[in-house]
Amino acid sequence: MHASPLTTALDVADWRRRTARTYADVRALATDDPAGAHAVWVQQRDELFAFHAASPLSPDARAAFAGLPVAPYDPAYRFEVAVEPAGEQRLDVSTGTDGVVGYDRIGAVVLGDLGRLALWSLRGYGGGLFMPVRDALSGDRTYGGGRYVLDTIKGADLGVDHVGRLVVDLNFAYNPSCAYDPAWACPLPTRANALDAAVPVGELAPPPELVG
Repeated sequence: MHASPLTTALDVADWRRRTARTYADVRALATDDPAGAHAVWVQQRDELFAFHAASPLSPDARAAFAGLPVAPYDPAYRFEVAVEPAGEQRLDVSTGTDGVVGYDRIGAVVLGDLGRLALWSLRGYGGGLFMPVRDALSGDRTYGGGRYVLDTIKGADLGVDHVGRLVVDLNFAYNPSCAYDPAWACPLPTRANALDAAVPVGELAPPPELVG
C-alpha cells in the first residue's frame, strides 16, 4: 500500500527537521572538534537512512543496510572562505517531479588548490543557499551525478566562522537522494561546480545493494 500524500509530506517534513537538528549539532561541535562533529553527522545520517519513513532506501536495501559509505575525516578538506563576487548566472534545472527549479549564482568560493565552486541561491519562495560539487572521482569512487555540500533549504548548513567566512567542509559532501532512488528529483552540478581535482572525502558512491 502506498502512503498517502499527507503522510508522505509529513514524513519529508520530519526528515528535514531532523536533518536541521543534526546540522545544528554539527555547527556547535565543529568549532572545537570538526572530526567529532563529522562522526555525529555520519551516525545520525545512518540512523535516518535505516529507520526513517522518508528514507530513499527501498525495503530490500534497508534489510542489507550496514551504514553509508563515508571516507574518514580529513581536516585538509575543511575550508573557511570569503564568498567572492561572480558573474550573474541563472540556472534552470528541469526535474522529473518538481518541474523547473531556478537558481541564481550569487558568488563563488576558492577552495585552496582544489579550485573554485559557485554558490547559488534558490530562486523562489523561501530561498536558500545551494552548493553542489562534482570532482575527478565522480562516476568512479564518488557518485557520478555529483554531491551536495550545502543545501540550506533542506537544513544542510555548515554555517560561518567567527569572522563571517562561509564554512565549506567537503568531508560533509553527501549524495542526493536520487543516488539511491531515481524517483527523487535532484538538481545536479554544472560546470560551475565541477572540480578537476579529486575529492576523496565525504560520502562515497553507493554500493549496488543500496540502489533501488
